Amino acid sequence: MRGGPRVLGIVLAGGEGKRLAPLTQDRAKPAVPFGGNYRLIDFVLSNLVNGDIRQIAVLTQYKSHSLDRHITTTWRMSQLLGNYVTPVPAQQRLGPRWYMGSADAIFQSLNLIYDARPDVVVVFGADHVYRMDPAQMIDQHMQTGAGVTIAGLRVPRSEAGGFGIIDADAEGRVRQFLEKPADPPGLPDSPEESFASMGNYVFTTDALLEALRTDAEDPHSVHDMGGSIMPMLAEAGDAWVYDFSTNVVPGATERDHGYWRDVGTIDSYFDAHMDLVSVTPIFNLYNDRWPILTLPPQLPPAKFVLGGRAEESMVSAGAIIGGGSVHHSVVSPGVRIDRGARVEDSVLMDGVQIGEGAYVRRAILDKNVVVPPWARIGVDLDADRRRYHVSDGGVTVLGKGARALV
Repeated sequence: MRGGPRVLGIVLAGGEGKRLAPLTQDRAKPAVPFGGNYRLIDFVLSNLVNGDIRQIAVLTQYKSHSLDRHITTTWRMSQLLGNYVTPVPAQQRLGPRWYMGSADAIFQSLNLIYDARPDVVVVFGADHVYRMDPAQMIDQHMQTGAGVTIAGLRVPRSEAGGFGIIDADAEGRVRQFLEKPADPPGLPDSPEESFASMGNYVFTTDALLEALRTDAEDPHSVHDMGGSIMPMLAEAGDAWVYDFSTNVVPGATERDHGYWRDVGTIDSYFDAHMDLVSVTPIFNLYNDRWPILTLPPQLPPAKFVLGGRAEESMVSAGAIIGGGSVHHSVVSPGVRIDRGARVEDSVLMDGVQIGEGAYVRRAILDKNVVVPPWARIGVDLDADRRRYHVSDGGVTVLGKGARALV
């Protein structure tokens, strides 16, 4: 940032995403498609780039091919200005082993920090849907002189037990970092709310290096950013919280201000898509002052023929609605929906084919799924459970390239 500290962005993108199966059967969680044109990692990268952080390393590990390909073909910035987004696979620099946790992933990749020589290291997760200006968080970090600043999301105390919780005083200094506590502490200004960690951190470089080295020498550590590094720095009095509700993103509306979703399960992933297609969207992809960036496919515009129609839906380029109907759904590039077919409350990924007279409701169909004529998906969940994956919330999921049964 001009006149500010030298910043290196590190994105943690190595998770397996088991709870998103079967969508993660063949790809890393951050590579899962979202919103028609995007992949999950596009959200964090857009936030960093829009916030003028232009040197970014993405640490990958499991099933990373499609993620690596997406980054290298999409996220190409000006080399003249020294900008880059680069995937960094597990390099086994410290021996023949995988990353043992998110902290170990950075510890095994310290060469990135030594080479970039940043004043500040921004460490963000790769699989959340949100908008955030990281520059505002960095400004607070520099003003407090903290070793680490943790982004905190205000959540009701009754729902806070499933998160890493930040216990901070009225000034914002973190007293404790608690992993999924049974009795989450309230906020000084709002006792019925707690600060949940968003998994986004800003470090002073020296504080990060010292914490990682100390953690690496601890045989009892789980080597995780939330489970190990944050409690360590909180106990040392060197951690502060950043209230995400104070973050102001250009172009945000009152309705989508402060939106953040952890799409770690099929149901949360499905719900986040449904947030996109309401008349007044809870998350607005059409904010051109803080765009979510990606490389759209080179396809012709969507086409509606033979009375085909879509209502309260997002329809991507290359899709042909040929006499079928779509309601409250997200339709990705290259989808075909034939005469008399109906799609409701669903997510169709690239290349899905819906045959004549088929009916699809409350479903997620991965790339190149084929639904034969007159098939039914999401109508009889008991039958679906015998054939497909059905989430706890009743969403039917077909994996990549599957062919539905009639």
